[in-house]
Amino acid sequence: MTHIYQWWNALQSGVSQDWMSNAGLLLLLSAGLWAAWLLITRRLSTAAEKTRLFWDDALIDAIRRPVSWLIWLWPAAFSLGIVIDNTSDYSSAFLISIRHLMLIWTFTWVLLRLITNAENAICLTAKDATSINVVSKVLRLVVLVVGGLALMQNLGLSLSGVLTFGGVGGLIVGMAAKDLLANFFGAIMIYFDKPFKLGDWIRSPDREIEGVVEKIGFRMTVIRTFDKRPLYIPNSVFSSIVVENPSRMLNRRIKQTVGLRYQDAAVISHVVDDIKAMLSVHPDIDTRQTLIVSFDNYGPSSLDILIYTFTKTTGWVEYKAIQQAVMLEVVKIVHRHGADFAFPTTTIRMANTPQSQRGHEPGQSAQLTA
Repeated sequence: MTHIYQWWNALQSGVSQDWMSNAGLLLLLSAGLWAAWLLITRRLSTAAEKTRLFWDDALIDAIRRPVSWLIWLWPAAFSLGIVIDNTSDYSSAFLISIRHLMLIWTFTWVLLRLITNAENAICLTAKDATSINVVSKVLRLVVLVVGGLALMQNLGLSLSGVLTFGGVGGLIVGMAAKDLLANFFGAIMIYFDKPFKLGDWIRSPDREIEGVVEKIGFRMTVIRTFDKRPLYIPNSVFSSIVVENPSRMLNRRIKQTVGLRYQDAAVISHVVDDIKAMLSVHPDIDTRQTLIVSFDNYGPSSLDILIYTFTKTTGWVEYKAIQQAVMLEVVKIVHRHGADFAFPTTTIRMANTPQSQRGHEPGQSAQLTA
């Protein structure tokens, strides 16, 4: 143990008669530590896979690569210092700061990887992936800012001066990048107001925007249209437009007008009653919502029946199938009562003439219906 301590002190002092052996020994030690680290992390990964927690897997994966780099770079910095001290007149004192920067960089890298791994694991089961995404972005920003300040302090910069300069510089940058800031606060608004989340189908009557939300970033939101085109929309746009979110519908509406012939007026009340009874017992119709079937209007060539009801499903494909089934049942009900659907007709009255209408008294008219 004493020999190891003396050897380490000799490395710290820099100058040594056997400096080449010391440098080689450090590199050999790095290789041994790296091999041991790989073995340890593999054993830990195997043990973590057997647990139900995701944090152990996320942590092991986060530290594996950064520590591997540190195992090689830290002794390499020591070896470089030995070479500089023994082969030149330059001082290797700057390597002390570099080793400190290595530690800060490694710690920052581990935290960033841990945040990413935790985000990916939580999003697999989370109902609100948008919130997880936003929180992870904020945490990454905090880690980067703190890590940057620590790096500046180790480089000898005054933090008070940096913060003062940052305040003045922030004002200048804010004026020059107001659109960028507007998009950033637009992202914050989306997070807190939650008009939509990842995977929602949204559209805007103010703009030609319709599709599925694919990504919500700090600057823009990516929407995939139904013809698979990506739309990249700045977040500031959502603070000034109306956004409709059909994904949050509770029901889908069926609204149809059925036109019967005027000669079917005697059975129209029976047709209305039977359609309403059919909808009331239909398994896919939500009878807790508004259900209206009524004789609604005297049309130009038809007696109009209004059908107004809601399905239980909100899925577009399933809704269309239910709507088709309902309308086919309406056809059966109309025909069962001996009625039929009206089609547009036009009645033309033509004045009689002796040449064209014989047998009619002058002043009479002939009636032609098309």
